[in-house]
Formats: sequence, structure tokens, C-alpha cells
Amino acid sequence: MESKQVEPDVFQRNCGSRQVIDRIGDRWSVLVVLTLATGSRRYGELATRIDGISQKMLTQTLRGLERDGLVTRTVHASVPPRVDYALTDLGHSLRDLVSGLESWATTHLAEVQAARLRYDADDPPR
Repeated sequence: MESKQVEPDVFQRNCGSRQVIDRIGDRWSVLVVLTLATGSRRYGELATRIDGISQKMLTQTLRGLERDGLVTRTVHASVPPRVDYALTDLGHSLRDLVSGLESWATTHLAEVQAARLRYDADDPPR
């Protein structure tokens, strides 16, 4: 019996492409990819750079990115052990995308803040 290949559709809840969107659209994933875009980093460097991320969330995010083939984890035989994280080639292919998000957010921050103020003044929270 011949199986028919189905085209990915992010609008379908069980489609694997939606899981990919969830991974790369996650705020912590975006910040990790942005941080690693300039080179490999140690865990502590990532934790310091990404203000507000908990140890648990950073670990979960790194594991998810590693599982999806976007990040590599290299353990160096030293005392104490040294672990470096770096983007894979697949991870590097996200650089322009996440850099674009960062650029858009910083460029349009004042406009978004003004819109929020107008909205909150005109339409009280529900």
C-alpha cells in the first residue's frame, strides 16, 4: 500500500510544523538563539545575558533546542566540567528571522507602548 505524503500545515493542531513554530516562537528560544548567534556560550553566560530566565527554564529551553537540532551541547573534560552551547547549521539558519524580530521590537517599541496606553485609556480591562 502506498502512503500519501501530506503537506505540513501549521494551522492543524497535530502537525509537526506547529511544534516547530512553538519552539522557535517561544520567547526564551528566541533569546537563546539571539545570544548564541554571535558564538558559543557557557550555561552561566547564557543565564547572565538573558535577564529573568530561571535555571529550570533555561535548562528546558536548551534541551528543547538541542532535541530539535538547533543547538549543540559540548562537554569538555576539565575540572570543573565545562559545557558550551552553540548553534548548529540549522540553528544559524534562524539568525536572520530572530534578528528581524529583535529589530522590529526595538524599532516599534514606542509605537506599541503608545497603542497600549490608548487602548487602556479607551477600553478598561475586561
